[in-house]
Amino acid sequence: MPCGGCARSCRTWPTYWFRPEDDRVPATLPGVSTTTPQRTNPKVVRTIVAIGAVIFLVLVGYQVYKFKQPPKGGDPHTDIPALKATKTFDYVGGQHTSDPVRYAQTPPAGGKHDPTWDDCGAYTEPPRNENAVHDLEHGTVWITYRPGLDAADIAGLQTQLEGLKSGKWMLSPYPGLPAPVVVTVWNAQLDLTGADDPRLPTFLSFYGDGHTSPEGAFASCKGGADILASDKP
Repeated sequence: MPCGGCARSCRTWPTYWFRPEDDRVPATLPGVSTTTPQRTNPKVVRTIVAIGAVIFLVLVGYQVYKFKQPPKGGDPHTDIPALKATKTFDYVGGQHTSDPVRYAQTPPAGGKHDPTWDDCGAYTEPPRNENAVHDLEHGTVWITYRPGLDAADIAGLQTQLEGLKSGKWMLSPYPGLPAPVVVTVWNAQLDLTGADDPRLPTFLSFYGDGHTSPEGAFASCKGGADILASDKP
């Protein structure tokens, strides 16, 4: 009914107007790029892959080279005044042979040696050089003395060796020594004036851990043979 004929006053309803532009989706979202990423140049990819391959091959080659090198122990040199007369050498480990070996030192301080090592401990006869050198490679301290040394002196030497934390030691007579007593580890040797030489404890303290030997960190002298110099063919 027209508003003019109604008993009640006519209510006027609001009219809403929508502008078409209010419903449009923005062309871009804030912070989002619409730029299509460029494809990587295939030549650049091939160059990167080639460089990576070269680096990998160099690293592998270096590891193979290191693996093939004969093992070496730590530096045998020392600045300790009491040990200034210690003779040092530069023998490498891992050189096994079943043939007799002529050594430059008496007793030997390293070099080629038999695949079998001697059991550690005290000997009443000289062990075979080639087997004893294998013990040195394992980080063993070897004290040799001229035959005929007083029994009390021999016992005193053994007592000092038994104090080594490593437990790796050999004690034996040895004919033809350049001194009454000689203490030897791999690549280091000291001539002593006797069993009571005050330099011996210092030598044992510095070299007794086997750090100059190629295999002292993991090898033992226990469980070896008992091959004497008199057993050699």
